[in-house]
Amino acid sequence: MDFSLSPRAADLRERVLAFVTDEIEPVEAEVHEHHKRQRESGGDNWAPHPVVAELKAKARAQGLWNLFLPAEHAGWYAREFGTDGGEGLSNIDYAPLAEVMGRSMLAPLVFNCNAPDTGNMEVLLRYGTPEQRAAWLEPLLRGEIRSAFCMTEPGVASSDATNMAATAVLDGDEVVINGTKWFSTGVGHPDCAIFVFMGLTNPDADRHSRHTMVLVPRDTPGVRIERMLPTMGYYDEPLGHGEVSFTDVRVPASNILLGPGRAFEIAQGRLGPGRVHHAMRTIGLAERALELGCRRAKERIAFGKPIASLGGNRERIADARIAINRSRLLVLHAAWLLDQGMSREALSAVSEIKVEAPAMALDVIDMAIQLHGGAGMTDDFPLAAAWVGARTLRLADGPDEVHRNVVAKIELGKYA
Repeated sequence: MDFSLSPRAADLRERVLAFVTDEIEPVEAEVHEHHKRQRESGGDNWAPHPVVAELKAKARAQGLWNLFLPAEHAGWYAREFGTDGGEGLSNIDYAPLAEVMGRSMLAPLVFNCNAPDTGNMEVLLRYGTPEQRAAWLEPLLRGEIRSAFCMTEPGVASSDATNMAATAVLDGDEVVINGTKWFSTGVGHPDCAIFVFMGLTNPDADRHSRHTMVLVPRDTPGVRIERMLPTMGYYDEPLGHGEVSFTDVRVPASNILLGPGRAFEIAQGRLGPGRVHHAMRTIGLAERALELGCRRAKERIAFGKPIASLGGNRERIADARIAINRSRLLVLHAAWLLDQGMSREALSAVSEIKVEAPAMALDVIDMAIQLHGGAGMTDDFPLAAAWVGARTLRLADGPDEVHRNVVAKIELGKYA
């Protein structure tokens, strides 16, 4: 297997890196302060800073737009909606771009490559009808609207998705939806217009054939955003994570994705590449934390020496570099396996990186915070928010325990 960048991926990586470094990172603090001021003053803290729209327009003009589109499904959409070169990318080619975007909490949104929109767009690409694509996929690809994925529930252990209690019941030519979802990322954005909802349809079917995914417009009667949820004090504006209630919500049966009872089939197709994206962005986050830590360690003097020369910090920096490189190779291996086709080996590899990458990033970010002293825990640097983001990923898209169980099950299966 060859992990070297293709000419196209190498070119895109350099251009994305230049855009992130020159255009996005310099305004991150300003955008963060904008939302913070709005929240503290009681204003609309979810409205994006105007600079975000400017950056998105620049990115699209440069062909750095919808880069997540998969090679096997992009086609006309890649040519029509701005992906550089008019073609989709393989997982192995997209991985280094996701790493660069991971350096900044803002970058994925600027390039229209942010979760959960990428996953929802892939669902519509793979499983949507022509009518569903025209109504929702194309506005998402243009960046005119945003979306949310409503799966996790507050009342059950959602790490076992078969526990889901919210319902999506067929009633003639309509689907009636009831229940509560939370940690639905993206619902805070004022342009969030469509939810992908997963609910119980047939409790008597096989446990993996009971649930259905349905497209639910945000403005449907009975849909209510109950509250926005902080993650360790951060609200992650302008997207955020919300608790959403659905009370006798009715949508046409034509809003069902793929068919009743096929939600788990869709989820498996959606989550594999998405976990690679998450893991690779996490590596970018760790790289930026190490970069900030090294600069601080060389510039700050304590007890007559640079901090880099005190308390075993050189060894910690070396260990961080080794850990990042190790994790990157694991993610590239998983991406390569996915490009060969979804196999048990690929399934294991995806779960391996979902455990490995956030844990590695937490260690690296923690070290960088320590090198910054008290400043590392403030919003003067992006490290505290980075730590929260990495910690959240140990739960998002399946907790560590679930993924370790997948890896162990596949490994033990070799000896059955």
